[in-house]
Amino acid sequence: MRKKVEHGALLQHNGTITCLEFYGTAHLLSGAEDGLICIWNTKRWECLKSIKAHKGHVTSLSIHPSGKLALSVGTDKTLRTWNLVEGRSAFIKNLKQNAHIIKWSPDGEKYVTVITNKVDIYKLDTASITGTITMEKRISSIRFITDSVLAIAGDDEIIRLYSCDSQKCLCEFKAHENRIKDIYSFEREGQHVIVTASSDGYIKVWNLDLNKIKNVPSLLCEVNTKARLTCLAVWLDQASEMKENCEKTATTTQANEDENPSVEKKKEVCGTNKSGKLTKQHRKIVPAKRKLEAPLQKKKKKQNNSE
Repeated sequence: MRKKVEHGALLQHNGTITCLEFYGTAHLLSGAEDGLICIWNTKRWECLKSIKAHKGHVTSLSIHPSGKLALSVGTDKTLRTWNLVEGRSAFIKNLKQNAHIIKWSPDGEKYVTVITNKVDIYKLDTASITGTITMEKRISSIRFITDSVLAIAGDDEIIRLYSCDSQKCLCEFKAHENRIKDIYSFEREGQHVIVTASSDGYIKVWNLDLNKIKNVPSLLCEVNTKARLTCLAVWLDQASEMKENCEKTATTTQANEDENPSVEKKKEVCGTNKSGKLTKQHRKIVPAKRKLEAPLQKKKKKQNNSE
């Protein structure tokens, strides 16, 4: 993404790809209309395992935050739990209707399924429904803002924030002029940011204040793509952000040294390891005055010995 270079195509599935989800930077899971879930290694881009997951299409999948479990739903009216450590099915639950979205909460203690206009909230311990949220129209996208706050977008222009505990609407606001197709959220520098994409062609970025959740989120920026958007993915350049933080730390350290040159300091230095990942290293910074003192002391000792 940083160099905007295309790697190529992965040609394992025989049907339309319906869902994709990364776990960290090393693995990717894909589901398709052929009923398969494929596990990919993103270093060599090879298929590690291909699982016949559903008798019908795979409509959605979600990986547990631990990376040990995954959930999937399909057009065979089943919700399946997968043991990713052993690459096998762990549990099968029959549903009354086909679910088209499934999502883990950030803490991994609950998960939600979406069936048309209904969100069912499950508890991991019991695998039972603890609450249900019903909307007027079909739900197109959901996103956990926190472990207990869920953002829901349907076939209209409004985004609604719901409490998973009480199933009550905390806030709703008109985000677009047409149907909202996808939502993404992330946290940066203490701010909760929501990104939305709509059929009206706009991508919008919102700032949500969780302390004042009843207030309408403020619009940070927007762009008109002049396209009929259907889905959204957000790339966060975390390596560049880490580099900026390192540079800030280095600048602060240098300023402190200039003020107090006789004190030994530790400095954080950014570099890359063999795999190309950005790393932080701690180095001792010895002031120039101290460096000069050491050889002078050695010289004096030599002179004394020769006398």
